[in-house]
Amino acid sequence: MIRPIEDMPHLEDGTPVDVILNPLGVASRMNLGQVLEIHLGLAAKTLGYRAIVPSFVGGTEDDIRKELIDAGLPETGKLNLYNGLTGEMFESPVAIGYIYIMKLNHLVEDKIHMRSTGPYSLITQQPLGGKAQLGGQRFGEMEVWALEGYGASHTLQEMLTIKSDDVMGRSAAFESIIRGQEIRKPNLPASFNVLLAELKSLGLDISYDYEETTDDFRGRTDG
Repeated sequence: MIRPIEDMPHLEDGTPVDVILNPLGVASRMNLGQVLEIHLGLAAKTLGYRAIVPSFVGGTEDDIRKELIDAGLPETGKLNLYNGLTGEMFESPVAIGYIYIMKLNHLVEDKIHMRSTGPYSLITQQPLGGKAQLGGQRFGEMEVWALEGYGASHTLQEMLTIKSDDVMGRSAAFESIIRGQEIRKPNLPASFNVLLAELKSLGLDISYDYEETTDDFRGRTDG
C-alpha cells in the first residue's frame, strides 16, 4: 500500500516508509526470502555496503542476525514505527528494511474486457476464455462458494446454466426477454453430456432417467 507521504508510517527520526507490504503475502506465496532480504538490506544500508546474495547458497539467518548486530540494530530486524495520521507509536515493532521491488507490466487498461454474447466451445458449449478470444468471465469453484454463502440461488442457477452451457436455455431466455415473458426453467447443461461421454470412454455403461421438475421455488419463504 502507498499513501501520501504525510500519512505513511515513519521512524523515530521522521523518515517515512515508501511501501507497506501485507505480511499475509509472505505465507501465501511462501517467499520467506523476502523477509530475510528486508533484514539484510537494512543492515547493509546502515553499514554502507551492497549485499549481493546468490540464490539458495547465500547467507544464513545467523549471518543476517550478526550483520544486524554489527550495524547496531535490533537482532530481530524490527523497529518502532509511528502512525503517520496520529503520531502515536504502534504497539509492536515492525520489520523494516530495504528490498528490490520491480514493477510488473500488468495494467488494467490492457486487461479490461467485456462481452454480451460471443463464441462458445464446440465440446463443452461453454463460453471461451480470455480477452483475445472474446471470452467470458470465468466463474470458478470459489466464486460458486461465494454465491452459495450469500444464498443467491437464482444468480447461481443463471451462471451455471443459461450463461454457461445450457444451449436451449440461453436461446429460450433471449426469446423470453425479447417478448417480455418470464424466463423458462433451465435444461440439462451440455457439460453433463460431456461427463457421460468421458465415463463411457472408461468402459462404464451409464444410463439415466430425466424427469422435468414441476417445483417452482419462487416466492417460497419456508427456506
